[in-house]
Amino acid sequence: MTLSPRELAQLVDHTLLAPTASIADVAALAQEAAALGTYSICVSPSMLPLPFAPTVKVATVVGFPSGKHTTAIKAAEAAEAVEHGADEVDMVIDIGALKAGDVAFTEAEISAVRAAVPSPTVLKVIIEAAALTDDEIVAACRASEAAGADYVKTSTGFHPAGGASTHAVALMRATVGDRLGVKASGGIRDWDAAQAMVDAGASRLGLSGTATVLAGGTSAGY
Repeated sequence: MTLSPRELAQLVDHTLLAPTASIADVAALAQEAAALGTYSICVSPSMLPLPFAPTVKVATVVGFPSGKHTTAIKAAEAAEAVEHGADEVDMVIDIGALKAGDVAFTEAEISAVRAAVPSPTVLKVIIEAAALTDDEIVAACRASEAAGADYVKTSTGFHPAGGASTHAVALMRATVGDRLGVKASGGIRDWDAAQAMVDAGASRLGLSGTATVLAGGTSAGY
């Protein structure tokens, strides 16, 4: 499915997760998101509550970027973020636990965050697909669905193994079908890459260089 720039923008979480980001940077991000017509902005939880009223949805991250936070901390971080205005939460699972075969733990930690931020808050689960085998990707997706997540998401964009791939997106979509959304993020820096992710099954994109991507160029961002 070939999308127009406006249609693609409506799938984008316009993202700023740099440790050096200031509230002025977030305000500029929100202003740019409104101008571009993106679905949301995605910012660090320390930026919330925002001192202005954005015209797009607000997403934030939990257990980011390592996933090596306790389940209780992830749940509390998510609850505080929603209390402070987040519409959507992107949580990072404990990748090591999953790779060790403890899928029950993965499902339990997602369930705990889901309980802390029930619907209508949108819960996305970051599985760091580039660090997983195909079987582990499938297991992570199944655990996410069983725990009540709304989306599975490829990557934080910070892991040395890499970001999104069309292979991972297609496998995630095949696993969750139409029951969950699939978010591709990390390393999507030009129009062709963004379109390829949508073609593979992504229903949301995490981009930082959104303006450049929508203009058909190549960005150096998230």
